[in-house]
Amino acid sequence: MVARLPRKMQPCARGKSCPQAKVQTGKSMTQTPLATVEVETSPNPTRSVIWLHGLGADGHDFEPAVPYLVRPAGPALRFVFPHAPVRPVTLNGGLPMRAWYDIAALHRRAAQDEAGIRLADAAVRALIRRENERGVGTEHIVLAGFSQGGAMALYTGTRLPEKLAGIVGLSCYNLLAERFATERHAANQDTPFLLAHGTQDGVVLPEMGEESRAQLVAAGYKVEWHSYPMGHSVCAEELAVIAAFLARVL
Repeated sequence: MVARLPRKMQPCARGKSCPQAKVQTGKSMTQTPLATVEVETSPNPTRSVIWLHGLGADGHDFEPAVPYLVRPAGPALRFVFPHAPVRPVTLNGGLPMRAWYDIAALHRRAAQDEAGIRLADAAVRALIRRENERGVGTEHIVLAGFSQGGAMALYTGTRLPEKLAGIVGLSCYNLLAERFATERHAANQDTPFLLAHGTQDGVVLPEMGEESRAQLVAAGYKVEWHSYPMGHSVCAEELAVIAAFLARVL
């Protein structure tokens, strides 16, 4: 699902609305086949944010949000926005589109694409390794995402055997929740989580986000929760909360 950003935001591609950023679009390294959009807030970044888009969107979806997520005196950051592979999506009549995994339906009892989820998990881990190879330790990486991308951020973040700086899930839900207790890894038990959801979301129902929060809290995770009177989208207030979160953990 493409995120609906606040109207006042304009794309910062080519540096037009965020002149201090360096923007790159191209193929990833051989460790991952995913192409990415990258925005560096200043030279030689020492911290990274890997941000996964929603169903049918692409890596450019949250690129315009970067100027609203950084603080002038903060460390140099690299925002990595990968493009999900193009695949047929059952929910949309089998039409091919960018998706991290197939979706049959969006309700609690729907069958989940376990094979696709695990392939996407491997691709996200490859992105983390690439940041490691570029000098950014996993403890200085935030894994974030919206909708389907947020679901992948929660999935990989709770199972990763290395500690992350933080995990952000927007308008999303826990994947393979029945496997969570046996598959989760202790490495990110104390990692800060930020979850947010629209109270009028008709795509990923608010109850799905609330159930995900409850499952994480019951397992002892530190979860910061915010809800907003909106649909399946992102608002300016939410971006301000994310910016504050990034400033704390990075």
